[in-house]
Amino acid sequence: MAKTHHNRAAGPSQRQLRVGELIRRTLADVLNRGEIHDPELNRMSITVGEVRTSPDLKIATAYVLPLGGKDPEAALSALRRNRSELRRAVGKAVTLKFAPEIRFAIDETFDQMDETRRLFSQDTVRRDLESDEEE
Repeated sequence: MAKTHHNRAAGPSQRQLRVGELIRRTLADVLNRGEIHDPELNRMSITVGEVRTSPDLKIATAYVLPLGGKDPEAALSALRRNRSELRRAVGKAVTLKFAPEIRFAIDETFDQMDETRRLFSQDTVRRDLESDEEE
């Protein structure tokens, strides 16, 4: 039977999702325990919301946010400065042929959730939702 190729728009494979979650947990643990030799980074409390991997698993993009969303640029710069040490820590914890290159980006899903909450709290939206429920 011929092997079918999934179309790119289908989203990440199970393997990409599993590896991304492993990397996310590993990064969160390493950052929580302050295992990186950078006092500035260790002073920050950084949430790793999600990690997405490329189809070949060679690039992992970690979506991060400092606690309270304070000074995200300083957090990004500290993470990028310590990229190789973080990559080594991930490589030791996750058994892959190659430790992925780790890239960092600000996780904007929290902003989107706040905006969604704000919209749902508006009187006009609440009235529309309540009238939908009654029907």
